[in-house]
Amino acid sequence: MRKRGSSFRDFDRLLFAAPLVIFLLGIVTIYSASFKSHQTIDQSLAVRQILWMVVAILMAALVARSDYFKLQDIAWPLYLVSLVLLVVALLMPARLGAHRWIGFGSFNIQPSEIAKVSVILLLARFFANNRYEHLSAARKLYPFAVTAVPFVLILKEPDLGTGLLLLPVLVSMLYLWGFPKRKLLWMAAAGAVFAPVLFFFLKDYQKARLMVFVNPNADPLGAGYTIAQSKIAIGSGGLLGRGFRGGPQNYLNFLPERHTDFIFGVVGEEGGFLVSAALIALFAFIARKGYEISAQTPDRFGSQLACGITTLISVQAVINLGMTMGLLPVVGVPLPLVSYGGTSVVVTMFAVAILLNIKMRRPLF
Repeated sequence: MRKRGSSFRDFDRLLFAAPLVIFLLGIVTIYSASFKSHQTIDQSLAVRQILWMVVAILMAALVARSDYFKLQDIAWPLYLVSLVLLVVALLMPARLGAHRWIGFGSFNIQPSEIAKVSVILLLARFFANNRYEHLSAARKLYPFAVTAVPFVLILKEPDLGTGLLLLPVLVSMLYLWGFPKRKLLWMAAAGAVFAPVLFFFLKDYQKARLMVFVNPNADPLGAGYTIAQSKIAIGSGGLLGRGFRGGPQNYLNFLPERHTDFIFGVVGEEGGFLVSAALIALFAFIARKGYEISAQTPDRFGSQLACGITTLISVQAVINLGMTMGLLPVVGVPLPLVSYGGTSVVVTMFAVAILLNIKMRRPLF
């Protein structure tokens, strides 16, 4: 193999454009979902989100101009920093019953978002530099330990949804590494067997969400209220939607968390089936491109990195879309680049920039 230079001839414009289109749709939806007639422009959540996106694009430009092989050098430092930030977040005053954010004036950062990417970087580095068949039994536990530490810290916040995202990322990268399929199946079977036991360790509101998923009519005015309103909003949008600020579930405040976790309800109500389907198609496009990059990258670090990043973005989108439509339990996972959240936007664009970088600079046979 020979290494390619920094030419932008292989810059994937469509892969760069897709997340930007998703973000623009998100900005319109955030503005509609958080609109208040008396607020000034600087108080608008949409403007704050745009400022975060500016930061994200600047960071993405720096990442795209660098050699992605150098990311191996920052894998451990970034991982350790993310763990420190997770601990700091746990020591911060609770907001909405959770310790997920660290405040800096009017802005907040969510360390769990940084932790997700740091785990992918560290796992990719390990898988690239170690063959499964050459490792001792103890050494083979390294990927599980690396994932378990932030997983436990994130669960302590508590943030079950974000913590669970680390599991499919780990499994996909283990599979690509050559981890025995039989062992992966045994792990999945063990997880299915012990899942009912884990139910008793969940918080009361988490148990209520699962019970509502099993029986949507169990608590229509409590734990089931948000999902019921989300399904009403999506269904009422019809084919073409009710138009900007035209959905009663949104502007009459029937739908809670409509600018964060349940923003797809507003997309469905105001944009209808066509806009919703276009949004899903854009996420599917990013997933296809990401896995193609992983499959076509000959060096193991780049291939693992692309696999982990693509799995993270894809699974997060699927979980959010599924829970807002009542197809999956509510776990509090935002829709990438659409839901309001500065840290999520920056981290997601950082991840997309890495995919673009790998596509441009992957070695040639």
